[in-house]
This record gives sequence, C-alpha cells and structure tokens, in this order.
Amino acid sequence: MSQNDNRGKHIAPIEDSFGAGFRPVSTSSVTHDGFPNGFDLLNSDGLRRVKKKKSKLPKILITVFAVLFALIVCAGIALALWVNSLNKSMGFEDEAQKQELMRVLAPSNDGQNAQESSAFYMLILGSDAREGDGASRADVTMLCRIDPDTATVDLVSIPRDTMVEIDGYGTQKINAAYSFGGAAGAVETVSQFAGVDISHYAEVHFEELESVVDELGGIWVNVPEAFQAGNISFDAGEQKLNGEQALAFARERHNVSGGDFGRAQAQRIIVQAIIKQVLNTPPAELPSIVGKLASSVSTDYSVTDLVSLAQTFQGKSLVMYSAVCPSYSLSRDGVSYVATMFDEWRAMMQRVDAGLDPNDTEASIPESQTENERLGAASNSPAPRHYAGLAENAGLTTDDVAPESAGSN
Repeated sequence: MSQNDNRGKHIAPIEDSFGAGFRPVSTSSVTHDGFPNGFDLLNSDGLRRVKKKKSKLPKILITVFAVLFALIVCAGIALALWVNSLNKSMGFEDEAQKQELMRVLAPSNDGQNAQESSAFYMLILGSDAREGDGASRADVTMLCRIDPDTATVDLVSIPRDTMVEIDGYGTQKINAAYSFGGAAGAVETVSQFAGVDISHYAEVHFEELESVVDELGGIWVNVPEAFQAGNISFDAGEQKLNGEQALAFARERHNVSGGDFGRAQAQRIIVQAIIKQVLNTPPAELPSIVGKLASSVSTDYSVTDLVSLAQTFQGKSLVMYSAVCPSYSLSRDGVSYVATMFDEWRAMMQRVDAGLDPNDTEASIPESQTENERLGAASNSPAPRHYAGLAENAGLTTDDVAPESAGSN
C-alpha cells in the first residue's frame, strides 16, 4: 500500500475526539474569545467555567442614588431659600438701623460658658401703627428675662408713659425713645432704666397680632375681669380667644381696671399665652410655626436661633412670671406721666435677676443681686425720689389693676 493510501486510516473521526454527538458550529456562533456560544470550558482543575452575563443592578442603583441625591440637593436649596426669606421677613429693612441695634445689644452667654448662667434679657416692643397713623408708637414696652437652664421666663411691663430723660431730648415718656432712636434707642433707654444688659430685641407688629393668634388656632387666657371692648364682650375666667378677640383684649384701656396699667397686664397675658402655645407645638412643626409668625415680628434672631431656643424649653416644666414696674400717675407741667416707685422697682429687679418671683416681696434675695447697685437703679428717671405721699394720693397706681386668677401664669 502506498504511503498516500494509509494517511486517512489513522485519523479518528471528529466525533470520537470530542465525544459522540458533537456537531461542528459555524463561525457566526463563535465568541470573541474563540469559543462557541454556550460552550463550557474546563479549566485546569477540571471545573466547569461558565461565562456569566453582566448584571444591570449596579447601573440601576447608581441611577436611583443619583436621583435621590438630586432631590436632596434641590430640597436643601429650597429649604435654604425658605429660611433666608424668613430671616429677611423678620429682619430690618433699614440696614443702618440694624447695625445700630447690633452695636448696642450685649453679647449673651447662650450656654457657651458652662460656669455662667445662660439667662439673658430681651426687650419686647409692641409697635402699634394703626390705620391713619403717620408713625409707629411703642405702645408695649416689656423687659423679658429668659433662663433656658431653669425654663423660667419673666415678663415685666414698663408703662409706656414712664418718665425718663433721653439724651438730646430732655424729659420724655419712655415710649418716645423708640420714636427718637428706633430699636437701638429703645434698648439703650430701657437698659439704663432697668440696670441690666439687653442681649436680644423683638418688635411685635400689632396689626399682625390677629393673624398670629389665628395661625396658632387661638390661645387660652385667663381674663381677670368682665368688660366690653367695642362690640366684643369678655367674661372673667379661662377662655379661648381668636385673633380678633385677642387684639381687642390687648388694646382696651378705658373699660378695664387700672387704665393703661390694666392694658399692660392684658398684653403680658397675651404674650404668655402665645409663648405657651408655641412651646406646646410638636418639634417637627416648630419651623412651620416660626415661619407663620415671621411676618409679625422684627428681631435680631434668625429663624434657626428661634427654633433652637424654643426646643431648649420643650419637655421642661415652664415657669412664667408676670409683673409690672411699680408706678403711679403723675402730672408735670400739664403733661401726664407715670412715675417710678424706686425702692420697689429696685427690689423687683433684684428678684428678677436672681430668677425669683418678681412679686414675692418675702423672697430672700442673693447677695450678688443686693450688692449690684445698677439693678433697678432707674438712673435716667427724673421722677421724684421722695414719692410715698405722691403715690398714696395718685389717681392711679399699678396696684389698681384687677387681680389675676391663681394659675393664670
């Protein structure tokens, strides 16, 4: 047999080499690595290596995270814009007035020094620019001591007609300080009169009080006496007031005991009620409530600072004291003033500064307050220093208001 005849006899069939049933495949079904699609390749250990399909899950997760991130960024921008708009709403339109106020406000501890009390003083003015008025009047002057450590708030009214000396203007009523010097002038005058440093300022716009109370869903107050204010009748005792009723209650002075002193009492009751209502708001709703109140207040506080302050009181047993600078009516050169009872005012401010009940004349005052000659000195008051007889024969004193019912604080 020739060599050429024996060549094919020793070549095994293709199917014997790869096992029975093997069928050749076309080049169109061969992968880029040279093996057929679906071909199971045995590795060196005899294990079958299967070519896996790539999962789409990572791409989906990346897309989801990208969308969530975009939403968070957009929400953050929206929140920042909202907070910024509220800060502008609560701020001062006149930048020069704002800078002057910041200059006279004293720094507060705000809990930065653990060795010192975080208590601070805040001046609250009620600007009552009614329809037809050419300018605002500070109808409410209220000194507020706030102590986050003990959850104690003191509200002390200073009668708007209180006699004081204002630099450059001579003898004036204390509410004129706002007219002459704006917020900064009011802070300086009250600070000198009370003998304390004032760290914060809030100006409440009376014309917005009605909407504020309505936004809060009404407020509960203990009305000291029954009286009529326009077409609105008030009964004595605990009751819920809407915005219109609250505004009428806070403004009435002709049909209540004590006249202006009675009105100042009502204003403190309203402020106390609003504070309580705000502090009873769930923490998650506080930013919304502050946002609703923003249009009615001008203050050096930011929205975040106010929310933070409110949260320090939540969950604590709030103690609120209400008082008025001991005073009597006095006429000088045909002008009706309110004169200060100096000894009583000094003792009251000592109790306030010590965190005691301002009206508790039996309270033991700490030495640090009794030795502080500045407290309650009213060094800018030209009222008579010998006043016992004048107060006894005065037409009105701060003792002439209707007594508040127990538990109204």
